[in-house]
Amino acid sequence: MANPLSPGRTKAPNGRIAYVNGRYLPHAHAFVHIEDRGYQFADAVYEACEVRDGAIIDLTRHLDRLDRSLDALQMLRPMSRPALAFVIREVVGRNLVSYGSVYLQVGRGVARRDHPFPATPLPPSLVITAKHGDRAKAETQANAGIGVITLPDNRWGRVDIKTVGLLPNVLAKQAAREAGAREAWFIDADGYVTEGGSSNAWIVTAEGVLVTRQASTAILSGITRAGVLDVAEAAGLKVELRRFTVAEAKSAREAFVTSASQIVLPVVMIDGDPVANGHPGTIALNLRRRFHDVAEATPATK
Repeated sequence: MANPLSPGRTKAPNGRIAYVNGRYLPHAHAFVHIEDRGYQFADAVYEACEVRDGAIIDLTRHLDRLDRSLDALQMLRPMSRPALAFVIREVVGRNLVSYGSVYLQVGRGVARRDHPFPATPLPPSLVITAKHGDRAKAETQANAGIGVITLPDNRWGRVDIKTVGLLPNVLAKQAAREAGAREAWFIDADGYVTEGGSSNAWIVTAEGVLVTRQASTAILSGITRAGVLDVAEAAGLKVELRRFTVAEAKSAREAFVTSASQIVLPVVMIDGDPVANGHPGTIALNLRRRFHDVAEATPATK
């Protein structure tokens, strides 16, 4: 494997650079083996971090969650944490991303196709990419708010592990798009909201209390969710970690979603019905504005 910390660098003024198993490669030539277990079995985990002003947001928390996912699936680390953090920063730097995201995926490795783990542990696969985002578009969307639809939660029972097995999420997001909405909220067998296809779900009660589902195997405990809880505590807002129904959400003072790619995004429609007056609420927008005051920011390499 090539040295991931090699000082030889290729910037990407006219094209993206990806890191694949020890090599920095042009994005168009970044490939994995056809028998990579992530490709054949979704035997891989991932993280996606916001990049803002050339810094990776909440990298420590993302790497902590990556470690938990790897432990849950009995996967080896692809490299030490300092080395991994360096490569992540390097990929963001090589791609000259000021605002956007960085994605990393760790898989069990390449082996002859067979369902059980290989008898001998494999060198893990590691892929890291970065891409630019549109900051003005993101702010416009936040100021307008989004619609969500609701669907039965048909995912496996360990969505707290951030695996690449996302087909139910893909289908839910596609259903939302076809319905003219931005997100889909999964509903459990008891009629309670679990989370969105790629976000955590929140409401604000008439009394101004923030409500989001408690962390469990039923939801992915979002890094941005944790940051918003920090912001709420600093602001003196009351929070309840509990389940809520679609009916409660529709009658709420506000609703919103949180994720690394969207930060805090107000929800103004649920299944075609307006939330409150159908406009973004002040609490959600204030949480969005204050989020980066408390979030960790790790600069990319220059």
